[in-house]
Amino acid sequence: MDEPIPVTRTVDHGTAKLMPDVDRKRAWLLTVDAAPQSYVDLDEPTHLEFEYARRLGHVLDTVVAPGRPLDVLHLGGGALTLPRYVAATRPGSRQDVVEADLGLLDLVREYLPVPEDAGITLHGADARGWLESAAPASADIVIADVFGGARVPAHLTSTAYARAAARVLR
Repeated sequence: MDEPIPVTRTVDHGTAKLMPDVDRKRAWLLTVDAAPQSYVDLDEPTHLEFEYARRLGHVLDTVVAPGRPLDVLHLGGGALTLPRYVAATRPGSRQDVVEADLGLLDLVREYLPVPEDAGITLHGADARGWLESAAPASADIVIADVFGGARVPAHLTSTAYARAAARVLR
């Protein structure tokens, strides 16, 4: 029998768990300290389980002509649900994913790898620091999906943070 089994690992910011979905062969729920963070179906990257992800997917679908590649900066990585969605719906997109939890990045790379040709580059760094050092007008979209447990870190909720994000957008 070749059924996936849950994976639990201590990561930089808590305890991460990858739990297989019994109804979808290669789908996983990621939690950190019991807070749901991501859901990803490796065989169907356009399946967005969480409502907020579906809403963001809708924005990504309607912001420009369907299928047009985008330059996307993802602040927060989780299981890379939205980067996988963009890669599937907008081939040729260039995506940078910034995740501060290096242990989480390692876990995702090991158990939920992204195809090499997906146009997704992973960076282990603080989202605010990365944003402030990013080139002006270098992204079509900035998606901020950063959580410390069930909360957005305070340094990602300020007016200065919003200005830094605006500077990076085209």
